[in-house]
Amino acid sequence: MVIKHNITCRLQRRNGDTMLTSKQRAQLRGMANSIDTIFQIGKGGINEQLIKQVDDTIEVRELIKLRVLESSPQSSKQAADEIAKQTESEVVQIIGSKFILYRRCSEKEKRKITLVR
Repeated sequence: MVIKHNITCRLQRRNGDTMLTSKQRAQLRGMANSIDTIFQIGKGGINEQLIKQVDDTIEVRELIKLRVLESSPQSSKQAADEIAKQTESEVVQIIGSKFILYRRCSEKEKRKITLVR
């Protein structure tokens, strides 16, 4: 059942035109090289307060980098997937304990990143 749910979510996201292409992911990965890690997920794991802070930050910055500490009960993949789902963002890349999330700003005039097509 979980597999069917994941497939349904992916199809809905593709139809909603929110999936990133490989060129867009490459562009965002390059941009993320120069940004610092903003949030760390520790032994407390992912909670409502963290989700709210990530949601507010990603709305302003569009591209953020997070890190999962060794003391965290979740792996970086699990944390990235859960936070992306709850903030309606895209996982750009996961490397070791760090991951990058992207979500386009909802206000057109405040958008900082223009993605390649």
